[in-house]
Amino acid sequence: MTTLLPNLQSTEPLYPTGDGEPVAETYDHLYALLIVLEVLRQFLSDRQATVLGNQFLYYAQGFPRLRTAPDVMVIFDVAPGGRDSYKIWEEGKVPSVIFEMTSESTRQHDESFKKTLYEQLGVQEYWQFDPKGEWIPEQLRGYRLHGEVYESITDSQSQPLQLRLAVDGKLIAFYRLDTGEKLLIPDELATALAQQTTARQQAEARAERLAARLRELGEDPEAV
Repeated sequence: MTTLLPNLQSTEPLYPTGDGEPVAETYDHLYALLIVLEVLRQFLSDRQATVLGNQFLYYAQGFPRLRTAPDVMVIFDVAPGGRDSYKIWEEGKVPSVIFEMTSESTRQHDESFKKTLYEQLGVQEYWQFDPKGEWIPEQLRGYRLHGEVYESITDSQSQPLQLRLAVDGKLIAFYRLDTGEKLLIPDELATALAQQTTARQQAEARAERLAARLRELGEDPEAV
């Protein structure tokens, strides 16, 4: 495990919250990032956890250049809500799960520097998602810490999240391990809400017609 370096400076340096670089390489990468971020944020909304997207992760106090920016990271046992950046020494917790939306151009960095860094920091799971299938034929690949070394995940399950992951076109789909229920993306949630609203309106209309018919027959709908 990497030991966090102590602060050797009398004055805390500035830790930037951005570098002016694009959030994602392509629309597909951006959309996949945003969907993972929102789906997991909704899923963990009642937990003592936070889900951050493309924020700087600082891992050595006093050394602002020692940082990375995971596409999505999930941290448990911290205060919920967003942060402009995440400093491990302030929060006291290392991310449990990290997702990177990878491509051929970021392959070497994702497979070498980031994988080694996350392994040394003690990130329990590291998932790589290649929405265009440029270098990962199956599009989704995961690693889980075994001791202090990453081993490939073969069951497509995230233990910290208690979710099963699957490829759904250019997105990651998430399914609860306890119920098998799929976590709906925003578009699917909107459709489900519209269907529920329509079903409720139809049920209310049927009830009104039945009440009217009972009154025509001289019955009291409230007594039925």
